[in-house]
Amino acid sequence: MKPARVILLVVGSLIALVGFGFVGAGVSLGWATATQRDDAGFFSTSSERFESDSFAITSDKIDLGDPGPDDWWADRELATVRVAVDSATAGELFVGIGPEAEVEAFLADVPHDEVTDVDFRPFSADYRRQNADGTAMPSPPMDETFWVAQAAGDATQTITWNLEPGNWVIVVMNADAVANVSADIELGGKLDYLVPIAIGLGVAGVVLLAAGAAMIIGGAVRRQVDDQAASGAAPGAVVPVDDRAFRPYPLRLEGHLDAELSRWRWLVKWLLAIPHVVVLVFLWIAFVVLSVVAFFAILFTGRYPRSIFDFNAGVLRWTWRVSYYASSALGTDRYPPFTLDAADYPATLDIDYPEHLSRGLVLVKSWLLAIPHLLIIGVFTATWTFGSDNGGTGLVLAGGLLGLLVVVAALTLAFTGRYPTGLHDLIMGVNRWTYRVIAYVALMTDDYPPFRLDQGGNEPTLRDPTKGDRS
Repeated sequence: MKPARVILLVVGSLIALVGFGFVGAGVSLGWATATQRDDAGFFSTSSERFESDSFAITSDKIDLGDPGPDDWWADRELATVRVAVDSATAGELFVGIGPEAEVEAFLADVPHDEVTDVDFRPFSADYRRQNADGTAMPSPPMDETFWVAQAAGDATQTITWNLEPGNWVIVVMNADAVANVSADIELGGKLDYLVPIAIGLGVAGVVLLAAGAAMIIGGAVRRQVDDQAASGAAPGAVVPVDDRAFRPYPLRLEGHLDAELSRWRWLVKWLLAIPHVVVLVFLWIAFVVLSVVAFFAILFTGRYPRSIFDFNAGVLRWTWRVSYYASSALGTDRYPPFTLDAADYPATLDIDYPEHLSRGLVLVKSWLLAIPHLLIIGVFTATWTFGSDNGGTGLVLAGGLLGLLVVVAALTLAFTGRYPTGLHDLIMGVNRWTYRVIAYVALMTDDYPPFRLDQGGNEPTLRDPTKGDRS
């Protein structure tokens, strides 16, 4: 694949990824706007009990920035907060919002509790005692003039306040300033420009998705008309294609389905494979460490140390045998051998040793150039969650698309005694794509992985119509 197409794929994927984020944010905001607000347009918490045996309950400092000439939003009603309090006792309750400095002066040497953390599922509140050794008693709060919003009474008291620059504190206390405060408090907020923001995010996301998709298509699709223009051939003529496009990928992965598979052994294969998994954990730690060593070796010499390459190839080979047996294919009942070397086994993996690797590509292959493939591999192998209940997890499908295909194969085998050949071919294609990307990310080849689902148990033979079959 030409560098220009790789760049298009990478940049297009990044733009599309940002576009997905914008669309998701816009849809989420739109859904929240339509379903989660009350009649006054506020998003509100549940009403919960806050209690203190001191003289007041205060919020932590609300920092909205220092007032100054750059406070373009100070004169605009961008957001509004609402605090509703209901006394849990027979007395009158006070609620107010004031500047931090004035509130501190008002409660100087007065014992009170500051709320430091709140969790609503289930509800719990953490407090920090301020002026624990203080001996002063506060004056009635309604006598003070620094409050920007205040209310007092024996019924539910509600205050609303448009946000302004500065440092602010919410205060709840008994109206007569005596100790022992107990109140049911509900907090709410309203963003006046939420709908335009949601629409703007959605539109921007769609535009970015369209731009990213165009770049991805431009990078992934090879148009025959371009080849004809470059070669000077007449429209519709067969154009010879670069032989490099038809050579096999340096990593060859195969898996041969057993003729007779047990209907139910797949239920315990994961358990039987535990000894392999334990060994592979340590092998993969070594794989990562040695890949870092190989990175510097390639950067300075342009060569992947042969001994490290053989070891890392062995780790991939061992991993593939175990996963073909127990998790990512279930294609054989033969127990995998404990070896890094090639073995007589239904699942095989080989990778050609590169005599020379690009010093420049080593800086960007693993994280930048691989992004389009990593996004696809994420769909293949990521864990999917469906539904939740109060933060709990509903249906969980480990392994993404590959896991789903393997589950279907296992159930078909259990009830029919047959592993569908077509399904096995598809599973092999997903695994083949995944391992090619792993080898590329691990710096073991400079050949960019093809965007192609090469299905089948055998490594596919690619055919050039102008030159005959090539393996």
